[in-house]
Amino acid sequence: MTDMTTTETDEIVVERDSDVATITLNRPDALNAITPTMLVTLGDALEELAADETIRVVVLTGAGRAFSAGVDLKALGDRELVNGKVGDILDLPARKVTTLLSTMPAVTIAKVNGFCFTGALELALACDVIIAAEEAKFGDTHAKFGLRPTWGMSQRLPRLVGMAAARELSLTARNFTGIEAHRLGMVARTAPLAELDAATADLVSSIAGNSAGSLRSYKDLYHQTTEMSLSEALAYEADTEYPITDTAERLDGFR
Repeated sequence: MTDMTTTETDEIVVERDSDVATITLNRPDALNAITPTMLVTLGDALEELAADETIRVVVLTGAGRAFSAGVDLKALGDRELVNGKVGDILDLPARKVTTLLSTMPAVTIAKVNGFCFTGALELALACDVIIAAEEAKFGDTHAKFGLRPTWGMSQRLPRLVGMAAARELSLTARNFTGIEAHRLGMVARTAPLAELDAATADLVSSIAGNSAGSLRSYKDLYHQTTEMSLSEALAYEADTEYPITDTAERLDGFR
């Protein structure tokens, strides 16, 4: 028997099922366009989940036809956008969200079911793993609208797809499918949209069934690869201790 709970606000839904939490961006009529209140609520939810040692995996997805179409510029009203920045009203809570997604103890998975543009892509890139529908549409459209990235696009995208591909995607501002995203190395797994739920459940099960301590150690160690030089990261791997308490149990019968 599972212990499932659901918490719903105006713009996100949080479901907890045993050691897995799913957060759904929930503005389907607006293609889950990102608002300041959505980011604040999302950050609060992630902060709560980060403090819960029973949660091993957090899945971030969107309701309806989109993961998210990106920032809802209408929500900014008449606010002036200076030098292509959307401003602190979005930047500050967005950076809290991306930091939590990339550093919280639980493994974070972006389940991209449809449109995933610009700011939404920055949220997905902050996750540990992206799984996407083959039909999903991605795009970094900052340049198309006279904007510039402020939530990590220029740093995370090249680390996943390489500098040449990142430049081409950002400078052309073109759309690309889940299939191409997988070929580029941005997406870890793809499935037809009709099979995405099952493929995500399989991925989650494969991860959550492993040692919680080992998962947390990998989360931290892989994060350090983007923060340190190779020599520093190798020393960090060798010298850092992690509380992994189920090793003997898992090795029983193999030695």
